[in-house]
Amino acid sequence: MRRFCRWLLAAILVVVFAVAVGTFVPRPLFAPERAVSTGDTRRILVLSNPIHTDIAIPLNDETRAAYAYLGSSGIPVADPRAEWLVIGWGGRSFYLETPTWADLKPMPVFRALTVDRSVMHVDIAGPIDETHPSVRAFDLSPVEFQNLSGFIQGSFVREQGEVALIPGAGYGGYDQFFEAHGSFNALVGCNTWTAGALRAAGLRTGVWNPLPQTLVLSLDLFNPAEK
Repeated sequence: MRRFCRWLLAAILVVVFAVAVGTFVPRPLFAPERAVSTGDTRRILVLSNPIHTDIAIPLNDETRAAYAYLGSSGIPVADPRAEWLVIGWGGRSFYLETPTWADLKPMPVFRALTVDRSVMHVDIAGPIDETHPSVRAFDLSPVEFQNLSGFIQGSFVREQGEVALIPGAGYGGYDQFFEAHGSFNALVGCNTWTAGALRAAGLRTGVWNPLPQTLVLSLDLFNPAEK
C-alpha cells in the first residue's frame, strides 16, 4: 500500500510539473514578428468552458464565401443574422454522445481518456459579449487570418472534394458534425488543437495545453498586447 501511494504521488507530481511547464514555457519560444495593421484586421474569438475551447471567426462577405460549402450541410453561413462561425475539434464519441452533462456515459469518457476518432463541430452565433470571462479576442492581419483559416479547413476530412458530414449528429437546428483528421486523446485533445490553430495564426501559447484553463492563461501571458 505504501508503494502504491508513493507511485500515485509521483504520478501526480509528474502531471502537475508537465502541466506547469506546458503552460509557462511559450511556443514558439521567441515571439514572432507580427505585422498587424490597425486599419485592416480580422477579429477572432476564443471561447472556453470548463473542458473545451472553440474558435469563432467573423462572418462577413469574405468568410461567407470561403465557408459557403458548409451551407449545403445545413450551416446557415449566409444568414445575415449570423455574426460568428464557431468551430471546434474533439473526440467523436464524447462530442457526439454528450451534448449536456446529463448525457454523460462511461464509454465516451473511456474513449476520451484513451484514443478516439476525431470530429469537427461547426455552429453559428449572433452577437457575442467579448467582455465575458470565457471569451478572448485577438486581432489578426489578413495573412495571419488566412493561415488560421487554412489550419481549420485542413482539419476537415473531405470525400470527393466535399467535407464529410456526419448525418443527424448535430445538437440543434443550426450546427453539424463533420469527420476530422487526427486521433483524439486526453493528452492531445480539443484544446491542443485550438492552440495549434492559434499558433498557425502567429499567436503564442504554452508548449502543451490540454486544459482550457492552461490555454487561456498562456494566451494571456504570451500575447499581452491582445488583452
